[in-house]
Amino acid sequence: GILVAPGFGSRGIEGKVRGIRYARENKIPFFGICLGMQCAVIEVARDLAGIRGANSEEFDEKSSDPVIHIMESQKGLEKKGATMRLGAYPCTVKEGTLAHRAYQKTEIQERHRHRYEVNNAYLERLEKVGLVPSGKSPDGTLVEMMELSNHPWFVGCQFHPEFLSKPKKPHPLFAGFVRAALDYRKTRR
Repeated sequence: GILVAPGFGSRGIEGKVRGIRYARENKIPFFGICLGMQCAVIEVARDLAGIRGANSEEFDEKSSDPVIHIMESQKGLEKKGATMRLGAYPCTVKEGTLAHRAYQKTEIQERHRHRYEVNNAYLERLEKVGLVPSGKSPDGTLVEMMELSNHPWFVGCQFHPEFLSKPKKPHPLFAGFVRAALDYRKTRR
């Protein structure tokens, strides 16, 4: 499997996007966490939805197609300090998705640490090519998880599951990813 971990800044982004494309095209299990999910949205927007200029405002403030943009609450802040979206927030998980299969419930709480989110202005176009917003904020305004409908295990989350994972009790998304990677490995022997 391929996991694209959290991070920030523009260093290595195009390599991450290419790695995600490889995972998508070759049906390799993929898990994107925070920035990893954002890169997956960029990849899907560019290569499946045909939005060639798709990018994040974090990497290109003048992007013609900012499929990832700064949250409203973050605009205009001069001091960055502890101003990110921090802490635990509720999330509604869509039934019938890989995320729902992993959690086995529709209401969860997950911890966040970020400033950028999926730009809902592009969501309809992304959904038409198979992106499924499998987790959203209870008011439906923030995409918290995404996956691809035509892939065995392609999941991204805006939050940080590593904050709630323990050696003897792995987070449901990590457990699902590892299970999918083991299943994939069996088909390659």
